[in-house]
Amino acid sequence: MSIYNITFSPTGGTQRVSDCLCSAAGEEFIQIDLTDRAFDPSAIALSENDLCVVSVPSFAGRVPKTAAQRISLLKGNGAKAALVAVYGNRAYEDTLIELKTLLSESGFRCIAAVAAIAEHSMLRQYAAGRPDTQDMAELQQFGRKIAEIAASDSLPADLYVPGNIPYRAIGAFLKPIVADSCLSCGVCSDMCPVGAIPQDHPGETMLDQCISCMRCISVCPSGARMLDPATMEAVNGRLGPLLSGYKKNELFI
Repeated sequence: MSIYNITFSPTGGTQRVSDCLCSAAGEEFIQIDLTDRAFDPSAIALSENDLCVVSVPSFAGRVPKTAAQRISLLKGNGAKAALVAVYGNRAYEDTLIELKTLLSESGFRCIAAVAAIAEHSMLRQYAAGRPDTQDMAELQQFGRKIAEIAASDSLPADLYVPGNIPYRAIGAFLKPIVADSCLSCGVCSDMCPVGAIPQDHPGETMLDQCISCMRCISVCPSGARMLDPATMEAVNGRLGPLLSGYKKNELFI
């Protein structure tokens, strides 16, 4: 059985969760980065003997649009899938059920699902430092359980995950701004998952293409990319009560 670690992780939190699950499921795994805009997901050759851990962040309770598009290009060929939704301590809402639908339609057999906490990608004071040591131990336990299920002869006939169909509507997302301290180094342009930052003008953003994934902010060496402070203060006032507290990881089998 080959293990594939298939992730869409713009700021790294989803990657940490998925890496922990995969390393516990097997000593070696094959990394597939769905944020790489040059990669063709349909080129992956999967079989029914393979286990794929498919991990996405929850954007306002949904699978990010770009991740959904790239997942739909995968050819499952009966491979077993563990679906993972990573969220910043508010709620994952319809993310898992949307991910399950996408993978089922692409020919995967969904055998388990995980909802896990990671540091919020915009309001980083919430779920700061997560996944923490306790999370990692729990995720390793989940990963071993997923591997056991994948190796068994009795796979779930229809995996239950929470969520609603039709999925919740998605509103407008915040877009990054660029300060005068921008070095025009081009790091953000190179790493943008959708090519929304022009290579010849990295201090700009094509807002109609930007998916608000916050990668450009996380990789900017000078801290020049950011969200508008006044807007963030207002968002914090509105969402703070929903983001507070300690939420637990969940496993569905």
